[in-house]
Amino acid sequence: MTKRLYRSSLDKQLGGVCGGIAEYFELDPSLVRIGAILLLLVAGTGFLAYLVAWFIVPLDTNKEY
Repeated sequence: MTKRLYRSSLDKQLGGVCGGIAEYFELDPSLVRIGAILLLLVAGTGFLAYLVAWFIVPLDTNKEY
């Protein structure tokens, strides 16, 4: 079974990108969100990267609710 990156359909605040990254790397979603905010504030490229990931990474619709 191969791991694939999906946007989370269960653990999402805005688009599910951070939740999907957290599921992929088996991390706490709060840590990934804090990292995304730090990238936004420090480098300024975090917002653009989030938007690109939101449109490119598919939504995981196979999760059970």
